[in-house]
Amino acid sequence: MKPTKSCILTLFLLFAALAPSAQADRKIEQQKRVIAALEQKIAAEEREISKLKEGRAATEERIRRLARQIDSRNQLLEETEKQARLLRGEIDRTDSVAGDLGRSLDRNRTQYAEMVREAYRNYRHNNYLTYIFSSRDFADMARKLTNLREVASMRERKLQDIAALSKQVAEEKELLDRRKRSLDSVTLKLKAQKQKLERDARNARTSIRQLSQKEKTALQRKISQEQQLDVAIGELRKLTKGNKEGDSFSTKTTGLRLPVTAGRVKRYKENMAEITGPKGAHVISIYDGKVVDVKRNRITNKYDVYVAHGEYITSYANMGSICVEKGQKVARNAQLGTIGSAVNIMTMETEYKLVFGIYPPNPGQKLRAENCFKK
Repeated sequence: MKPTKSCILTLFLLFAALAPSAQADRKIEQQKRVIAALEQKIAAEEREISKLKEGRAATEERIRRLARQIDSRNQLLEETEKQARLLRGEIDRTDSVAGDLGRSLDRNRTQYAEMVREAYRNYRHNNYLTYIFSSRDFADMARKLTNLREVASMRERKLQDIAALSKQVAEEKELLDRRKRSLDSVTLKLKAQKQKLERDARNARTSIRQLSQKEKTALQRKISQEQQLDVAIGELRKLTKGNKEGDSFSTKTTGLRLPVTAGRVKRYKENMAEITGPKGAHVISIYDGKVVDVKRNRITNKYDVYVAHGEYITSYANMGSICVEKGQKVARNAQLGTIGSAVNIMTMETEYKLVFGIYPPNPGQKLRAENCFKK
């Protein structure tokens, strides 16, 4: 016997509820692991800061570590906000699924009630006997008995549908309650993390006021060096020797877009450019090329991407996320990832920036980053 349209609809609703939920659970669990790793890192940084003794050198080290911790807290806030967005999306989806299942359950209950009333009316008025005894012959009687059995089976299947839907509605409502409790917990964590971030920034600003201008400049230079590329460009030059991807790039190339959408240059320094932009801004390849390496900076926990254009290399440091991999060809203005957060050591304010660099095949050749972006 073929299933009715109602049975098919019920099965569809049940499967539609299960598949996205499992996928969302995996994403939420993955996000929890990311957050747990960041929380462990921050806890370790707090322990290290608490061990520092008084004195000028200790003050400088405390500021450096606080700057790193503030940046880690910013990353933690971003990841926690991402988890909150996932949970809100799941709450909306689960609420919608529970609503659809609930309406289907109501329809099935209404249909079943009508079936029972009809069966009772037929029984009370002896309609079943009249129906059977009106048969023309034994074959017709057998067909009518089969029809009556099918009607009884339909009622039984409808009852099974109601039981399955009732269970699923209860499960979806329970899941919805769990999601809401999780979101409440995440919201409280976000509030606490923001307060700790403000506390760290206040402590860092207090420590900075104890330094002379000369010491501040030296400290700024030291932290800037930590944010530079954590790889030997010389080794990459060996890898790009003879490369033909994007080989029209040269020292005369000008008029290129900044590698950060809606970005602005904070400062140029020879072959480097520090470019700031809005949170989540895309980082793009300034020219056709091939990704020759992707690194994760062990100090800042940000990504560094290296793209070869012929035998020239461009570097994109302090990226918060990436969407390319080693060996991948990239077109001019193709997205590499998103800009990463950083802490302005003088103000302890969070900013989003990219450290861009360009390297010619000959180490002795002088190349200025600003020339690439001249109109």
